[in-house]
Amino acid sequence: MLHYLTVPVTAFQQNASILWCDATNKATIVDPGGDLDVLLAEVQRLGLTLDQIWLTHAHIDHAGGTGELAERLSLPIVGPHPGDQFWIDALPQQSAMFGFPPAQHFTPTRWLADGDTVQIGNETLHVRHCPGHTPGHVVFHAPQIDRAFVGDVLFAGSIGRTDFPQGNHQDLIDSITGRLWPMGDQTVFIPGHGPESTFGRERKSNPYVGGT
Repeated sequence: MLHYLTVPVTAFQQNASILWCDATNKATIVDPGGDLDVLLAEVQRLGLTLDQIWLTHAHIDHAGGTGELAERLSLPIVGPHPGDQFWIDALPQQSAMFGFPPAQHFTPTRWLADGDTVQIGNETLHVRHCPGHTPGHVVFHAPQIDRAFVGDVLFAGSIGRTDFPQGNHQDLIDSITGRLWPMGDQTVFIPGHGPESTFGRERKSNPYVGGT
């Protein structure tokens, strides 16, 4: 079975998620933005073997610790979509601009595209390309546990910002309504910041996409 633990990291309180397969104890971290020692302590506490890094997108609070973590433990980096290459290239400048520890740029081991799958141990998750917040943003869907790890596409009561370079408001709305909603109202999503919610709740009450 697939399990997860959400660990807020960095001054931006970004939700890094440790995902693992309980049959193999193999784990991945989604969006290791920083505070790597905190994340690795949780991996150790849970008795897991970390063997991948998955990225939803390449903003500093989500990807800032990725290069160091990959180098430190010789881990493959999976994602995001190639549309975020320019954000990866700009990680050192992003870290300086927002007062983060120096961040390394990196080349993902594997880029992701809409319709791909990723695997951790015996568990398979589905990849949806959800541009708007960034052009290369992806979402990881785990239908076996009715969960989706959506980065900064959607929040409880809000949606991702689109005022960053190559952000696009209409693309974001289309991603939410066309790629998230079909996962089902019952699906609980883990956003990049703040509390979990369900797609059904947001379809009814979110001021930006309610009623869609």
